[in-house]
Amino acid sequence: MEPRVTFFEDRCKGCELCVFVCPEKIVYLADRINKLGYRPATVTDQEKCISCVICARICPDVVIEVYKDEAVARAGRAAR
Repeated sequence: MEPRVTFFEDRCKGCELCVFVCPEKIVYLADRINKLGYRPATVTDQEKCISCVICARICPDVVIEVYKDEAVARAGRAAR
């Protein structure tokens, strides 16, 4: 599985915290409105996601899930 990030857009309140902390600058607020009446956060380019998890950690509403390639995650743990 390639690194990627998923947003549960229907629960997002558009606080933009994830937008500000993304080191790759690929998270932004969508042009559409969700069922809560907010512009939800989304990602522009999944290929550029480095699965750093910063966006998920800062999200106050727990609407972000980050997936890592297991081989990459294992290599990172082995390097420690």
